[in-house]
Amino acid sequence: MTKNPQAKKWPRVIISGGGTGGHIFPAVAIAKGIQEKYPDAEILFVGAKGRMEMEKVPAAGFKIEGLWISGLQRGSVFKNLLFPFKVIFSVFKALRIIKKFKPDVAIGVGGYASGALLYAATMKKIPALIQEQNSFPGITNKVLKDRVQKICVAYDNMDQFFPKEKIILTGNPVRKEITRLEGKRDRGLEKFGLNKDRKVVLVVGGSLGARSINHAMDADLQKFADADIQVIWQTGKLYTEQAQKRVQEVGKKGIMTFDFIADMDLAYAAADVVISRAGALAVSELCLVKKPCILVPLPTAAEDHQTKNALSLVNYHAAILVKDSEAKTKLAEEAIALLNDKDRCEKLSRNIDKLAFSNATETIVSEVINLIRK
Repeated sequence: MTKNPQAKKWPRVIISGGGTGGHIFPAVAIAKGIQEKYPDAEILFVGAKGRMEMEKVPAAGFKIEGLWISGLQRGSVFKNLLFPFKVIFSVFKALRIIKKFKPDVAIGVGGYASGALLYAATMKKIPALIQEQNSFPGITNKVLKDRVQKICVAYDNMDQFFPKEKIILTGNPVRKEITRLEGKRDRGLEKFGLNKDRKVVLVVGGSLGARSINHAMDADLQKFADADIQVIWQTGKLYTEQAQKRVQEVGKKGIMTFDFIADMDLAYAAADVVISRAGALAVSELCLVKKPCILVPLPTAAEDHQTKNALSLVNYHAAILVKDSEAKTKLAEEAIALLNDKDRCEKLSRNIDKLAFSNATETIVSEVINLIRK
């Protein structure tokens, strides 16, 4: 019996959110998890026009629609005057998208586009789930908590923010390739043009870069060169030119800068130590890749949640914390000392491995399908 080409694909899933890689990459991981289990799934993303999801989601192979939506702008009364109109316009467009796409379920991962889309979806009685990456929820997910059926979280004690009966502790979904690093070290070293006989530090400040980490690396890049340590440095777009100029000044082979690293699995595989912000996705990935790491939390994150994320590792002797304000004076010193301390590296790797959620994506996909079937 041949398949009817006009038959409705199942499940039909709409996923919304974005603004940063911390929202986008978990969303893509969930979408790929659904596709892996249900090859006939039809998946549509909804994001905010002009934000990075409009580029990264199609690059991952998914269709995306854009909403005219943005958050409140600090220090700009004029721009904020448009906010209520953007919300109303976006909700109406989301309703049109839903009417056309006819989803079986809606998933929100945070960000203002997620708010408009899930508000519209729940108006139409479509089952909905949100995935909260952080130890302190964003505004959008706190607003949506009473409208959705399930809330997947990555940290304990989230019932202080969400209804306890809706919470499922799943961990954060991460890109599948990051969970499969075995045998990739040589490929990673080749990809980044590095020497297998020299130590490697990977420096990432999130998908948009991190000012304090960039400034610390700029100031102390010569120390890494003098210690014969190789560097893979993701700077973010705003610091690319300055970083490249600094690398040329140092003039040492094995110091590589990138505005964005697409093949993060190869970067992790090549690294002996990782320096990172403490965003929820970064912490989840570091637990899974089992690398000794130094975390530099962003102090201006809502309710200082990056420090809470970092302490969730540090309190188990699974990571080292360097305060943002001390990065310029302490970061290079801590990194070089760690790279030269084999026993401490091994201890950090063992402890961080114990904190990993290895099946987060699969658990979330199961919850999504259960929602549809109910």
